[in-house]
Amino acid sequence: MDKLSQTLKHNVKIMKSRVTKYAVYGAVIAFVALILATLLSSYFQFGEITLEGIMESQKTNVTLWFLDAMPFIFAFWGQYTSSIMAYEAGTMIIDQTADLRDVTVALEYKAAHDATHDAVTDLPNRVLLLDRVEQAIQSAVLQKNLLGLLILDIDNFKEINDTLGQYSGDRLLKQVVSRLTGVVKKSDTLARLDGGEFAILIQGVVERDNAINIVKKIQKTFTTPFLIEGLRLEVQARIGIAIFPEHGKNGDTIIQRANLALYAAKETSKKYTIYSSQLDKNNPHRLTMMGELRQGIENNELILYYQPKINMLTRSVKGVEALVRWQHPEHGFMAPEEFIPMAERTGLIKLLSIWVLNNALGQAEKWYRQNLKMSISINLSPTAFLDTDLPDMIIGMLSRYDIPANLVILEITEGSMIKDPTLAMEILNRLTSRGIKISIDDFGTGYSSFAYLKELPVSEVKIDKSFIRDMVINDNDAVIVKSIIDLGHNLSLNVVAEGVQDKETVVKLKELGCDELQGNFFSKPLSSGDFYKLRLEKKKQNTAKKY
Repeated sequence: MDKLSQTLKHNVKIMKSRVTKYAVYGAVIAFVALILATLLSSYFQFGEITLEGIMESQKTNVTLWFLDAMPFIFAFWGQYTSSIMAYEAGTMIIDQTADLRDVTVALEYKAAHDATHDAVTDLPNRVLLLDRVEQAIQSAVLQKNLLGLLILDIDNFKEINDTLGQYSGDRLLKQVVSRLTGVVKKSDTLARLDGGEFAILIQGVVERDNAINIVKKIQKTFTTPFLIEGLRLEVQARIGIAIFPEHGKNGDTIIQRANLALYAAKETSKKYTIYSSQLDKNNPHRLTMMGELRQGIENNELILYYQPKINMLTRSVKGVEALVRWQHPEHGFMAPEEFIPMAERTGLIKLLSIWVLNNALGQAEKWYRQNLKMSISINLSPTAFLDTDLPDMIIGMLSRYDIPANLVILEITEGSMIKDPTLAMEILNRLTSRGIKISIDDFGTGYSSFAYLKELPVSEVKIDKSFIRDMVINDNDAVIVKSIIDLGHNLSLNVVAEGVQDKETVVKLKELGCDELQGNFFSKPLSSGDFYKLRLEKKKQNTAKKY
């Protein structure tokens, strides 16, 4: 700015020291006017224009004296005007340059800020987090301190975002940030990585217990429901923990291992995991399985197990639920939670669903011919359910297998329908028009269950096991279960309680009028052969009579 001012003053000085074109123009105009005026004065005074007349006019005519000064006045005016114009132009350039510089600085700052901060929460993003982790590591090495990195992921955030909309999802993120900000210290870094995933860099961690204490504080903040658009959302979070220098010597390694711990936390009831070297061994195992799953489906390495559903009125087996397992040739028996999420991520869920439908209906046909006339429930993932080819595939399978359509129950989650209500309703109507029954699985964990239930062509609801598990000792769960049973009966729906583990729960559910029960208390999932043997043994007696 000082340099520009000096340049301006210098230019004005030069302008004043030189004759400008405006000064010349002014002098010429004044000189021409003076000559014309003198000639005219001489003519009017003496009747002719002569040199003597011109000289005499200059001596005697006062008006000409004023005109004699005009060339100098116009020359001065032109020079002065040029100086003023130069000064004003320079000032304007300086002002505009300063404004442009301010705008440029603001844009550069905004670009730098946007590149390192999240647009929704204004928290540091992954780029800035990595930089701060690296700086914190350098400081920790000098001060011989430990660092803790927590990576937190909100359960089912994508489903919440898809169900309630992006605006509500963003509001939830901001409420989460407000709660997390109350937990972390000013010296710590809270960052948003992606979706519902956050990171917390904790400096000065003395030992693992410090990190775990912070995790417990974070979990405590999630015990209070979030209020979004008038809905009370029960939101939980999974947390992965990595500690420097025990789990890595640089920022990339610490972040990668905290992510591995987060992945493992999604499979534990504690909902948090500290990194261990064992997780590195499991990670390649998962990557390998992604390539082996298609081959496993094609080679019939999958097995269906069947868990009975007990009718509380007749105390007999009303039906079964088909549950898929993977008998891996190298890794052995694998539960569905180990490969179904992987099938959904890799696009194999449709192929897997077709396998399950074919084998479940094929087994149901065998039992029907053996006079075991009971319903069979088959789970459909949200992705498979919203496939427009689904109704035709199932109708084609029913033509192939000799089993009444009303014995087939398709279990779907509420989230499946809310993602695309119009398409979901079309698919449900096509299926139910053929006599197939629809059951709402995990009922009570959705976000608008009661609003959608009355509109859907469903015949059954299954109360989620999270409410059943503690209903004997938790009055709130008991109230929720009773409400769902009453609601289902008011809508003429069959109500099933899943996850029943003990006799006390059976007694309580019977008092509340639940129609069917399912759980390990009656029978764990059985292979088709073991289930058939059990049915033969119990054929002449009521399966649930002793309860």
